[in-house]
Amino acid sequence: MVKCVACHKALTLYVESDEEDEDERMGGSAGGNTGSYVDDDVQLQCGCHFHWQCLLDSYSMSECPSCGKNLMTTTPSGEQQLLCSLKNEGGLQERLDILPILTEESYLKAYPEERRCRAFLEFCGEGDIEAIVDLLNDGDDGEKDEETSGLCAGHSIDVLRYQDPIGPMDSGLHVAIQNQRMEVAWLLLLLASTLRIDQFPAAILQAAQDLGIQRQDQDGKADIRSLKDSQGTTAEQRAANIGGLWTEWIQAGRLKPPASYHTTHHGNNDSM
Repeated sequence: MVKCVACHKALTLYVESDEEDEDERMGGSAGGNTGSYVDDDVQLQCGCHFHWQCLLDSYSMSECPSCGKNLMTTTPSGEQQLLCSLKNEGGLQERLDILPILTEESYLKAYPEERRCRAFLEFCGEGDIEAIVDLLNDGDDGEKDEETSGLCAGHSIDVLRYQDPIGPMDSGLHVAIQNQRMEVAWLLLLLASTLRIDQFPAAILQAAQDLGIQRQDQDGKADIRSLKDSQGTTAEQRAANIGGLWTEWIQAGRLKPPASYHTTHHGNNDSM
């Protein structure tokens, strides 16, 4: 039987059943052991097998943590990729590129304080307003004014103005525009820009009030509209390139960076 080369255990993962679902299925209380084992097998191009978590724990750069073989290949467009066969409870996925995930996990090992920031960018792309608000309010220090300003608790990283250092240096506003998330864009303009309040639709302001969020003092902080990605492109320029629903925004000047800011892109950005 093939085993994980890291921990030498069977390539399965024990998953506990959801108690409520199990109770419903069993027609009552589902006492005792209700979990089950599912496949958890990552086979790299070198032939080595890992549990997913074992691979994340031991991966570094481009070589197999076990045999040392270089795992990188190149796409037809010249980009690097790290292909594997992944077998889990969802089935078998062959020639799956896991380089983006491994790169992010390696980065977060070095900078664990940025995990919330990266989750923030993900929520911006998904358009999950409630998750964004919950994340901004989820601080360890319990200080409401600091939480809603987007500061990571215990750190000087400003979540609202965070830019992706292992990607194209996108801000949350870049991500929202790229993914056509208009409500997220409104939220970010409310919390991290100096756009006049009278420029916001009444429905947006009411929704913000219902969520318990409001604009904090922006004095001394970079306006999110002035942040640039790795190509020197502002959110306004990104929106102009996309067009569509953003055309009216461009015409209204909502995304126009304030003239007083000339902010260049940055990665592990401190609060301004």
